[in-house]
Amino acid sequence: MYDTFRNLLKKHIFLSDMKLFKLSLIILFSSVVLSDDVSDINLFDLYKDLHQNPELSYKEFKTSKKLSLILQELGYEVTNGVGGNGVVALLKNGEGKTVMLRADMDGLPVKEKTGASYASKTKTINDDGQEVYTMHACGHDIHMTVLIGAAQYLMKNKSNWKGTLMLILEPAEEVSGGARNMIEDGLFTRFPRPDYNLALHVSSGMEAGKVGYLPGWAMANVDSVDITVKGLGGHGAYPHTTKDPIVLSAQIISQLQTIVSRQIAPTDPAVVTVGSIHGGTKHNVIPNEVKLQLTLRSYTDEVRNSTISSIKRIVRGAAISAGFPEELYPTVTIKDEYTPAVFNNPQLVEKLKISFQKSLGKNNVKKVSPVMGGEDFGMFGRVEPIIPTALFWLGSVNKNVYEKALRDDIVLPSLHSDLFLPDAEPTIETGVKAMTGAALDLFNEL
Repeated sequence: MYDTFRNLLKKHIFLSDMKLFKLSLIILFSSVVLSDDVSDINLFDLYKDLHQNPELSYKEFKTSKKLSLILQELGYEVTNGVGGNGVVALLKNGEGKTVMLRADMDGLPVKEKTGASYASKTKTINDDGQEVYTMHACGHDIHMTVLIGAAQYLMKNKSNWKGTLMLILEPAEEVSGGARNMIEDGLFTRFPRPDYNLALHVSSGMEAGKVGYLPGWAMANVDSVDITVKGLGGHGAYPHTTKDPIVLSAQIISQLQTIVSRQIAPTDPAVVTVGSIHGGTKHNVIPNEVKLQLTLRSYTDEVRNSTISSIKRIVRGAAISAGFPEELYPTVTIKDEYTPAVFNNPQLVEKLKISFQKSLGKNNVKKVSPVMGGEDFGMFGRVEPIIPTALFWLGSVNKNVYEKALRDDIVLPSLHSDLFLPDAEPTIETGVKAMTGAALDLFNEL
């Protein structure tokens, strides 16, 4: 009987009403088959399959096909190839609200070192033609599994809600291309325009079984900036005959640190990080060029624009101060990988908080702080007229591991780490409960 119970749990029986859930357990142990409530898809098996077979951004061909077929079999109206490998699945269930649930599909060029029995050993050819190991190091495999779990539950329980369910499987989130491409391909014109947009993201710093909510700014604007510092190279023994781009680069890097500390209000969060410096080939050769790569983080458009303007001014001013001719002024390139900040609609978040507390219990729902990580889900909330949008955090750390980390001051593996491995079963179960409960409450308007 224990094995039967465990297997059913693996198939994730999800009931929004806790009294009904407890009653189902009593019936289960009475050896009564609950065929209508038992999931047809084993979500943990699906998760392991997705985890073992990650695909890089813009290469999610097998993943999108696999999940598209599952959604078709569940009875959804499925459209493939939206904005590349994107998938849109609709379930029209009478008159009512349209609720959009989104999950991202792409993996990262990371070699997994978790030691899990289902660890990824996948290799992929990247855009540069190189063979690289690939891993779901950001939890997108969890996100997809939860979405399928929610799709299954909401299809089986159509009698409990009215409206249109819109499921989005987004490609290329890690390179900030998926949301933009899907929107440009008519996501909100070819398909019903949502009344609410909802997504989740696993947390590497929160215990499995818990969720985190946050009104207002949740995740940051992300900009990638390339600076090419030009110079006039020569022999290291005769620096006076050169225009040294390495010295100029050092001055620029130093001055960039004053943007956040002296040019942005202390109450406005911002980050300017120089992540890469490349220049020179030999000890005694002054090069003609140095390349810098920066990441910028902010919340508001005002701070973002001010930061970019300050970088351009500092770079030009440093070159002028060093006596460089105009033709050797550094160039600043703002990459098109811009990821807008995620703004959680406060009214929607309040509804979600109430819903989560109802389905998970108050002790499992916590208010969290904003982070400087990026997530292109924010783009879905910037299309005029603005759609109320919210992203919540899903705890993924094993309870014992989490408590030991707190007790012994251990740093847990972060997102994008080769050691990041969610405690999958309770994480998926909690995610499906939270997502389905929220969708039902939004359809039925609390």
